[in-house]
Amino acid sequence: MGEIKYSLAEWVEEYTDDLYSWALYKLSDRELAEDIVQDTFLAAAEKLSSFKGDSKPKTWLFSILNYKIIDVYRKRVKKNITVDGDIISNLFNSKGDWNSYDNVAWEDEDNLLDDGDFRKVLRDCVDNLPDKWRLSVQLKYLQEESGEKICKDLDISPTNFWQIIHRAKLQLRECVKSNWFNA
Repeated sequence: MGEIKYSLAEWVEEYTDDLYSWALYKLSDRELAEDIVQDTFLAAAEKLSSFKGDSKPKTWLFSILNYKIIDVYRKRVKKNITVDGDIISNLFNSKGDWNSYDNVAWEDEDNLLDDGDFRKVLRDCVDNLPDKWRLSVQLKYLQEESGEKICKDLDISPTNFWQIIHRAKLQLRECVKSNWFNA
């Protein structure tokens, strides 16, 4: 039986759009998605001789891409977190007790997510979260990943993950309240 030859050039032509779409979906950053796809093909070129054809080329390339995306998340998480002290301090009173909220009528707002202006405020609030918090929220609520998978991808403990989610939701609530309900 003859050896099968694989053409990386054909794979670039055939799979770039699919890889880019997936990277953009996972990273929400066009430039970074382009870079990650390019890195994926570079890694594939380096390892092409080890590709045995046990899986389809597209599956193999997506596997490489997913590892590259996970590396991006891990690098982001390892960065120091800076938190807007004003937002956090507004959650507590001078005694360190929780401030009560102004009873914002969230449930009275019909179809908030159908409102483009509200979605922009929410997107801006999510974008202003510290990296680890933003990534955790995006992975959990937008990409519907399991907590276990998020912990593994971001290299954090389950306790840390749930603490991050809790704090992120508090900060999002305060941000949306300030920028939407009080606007």
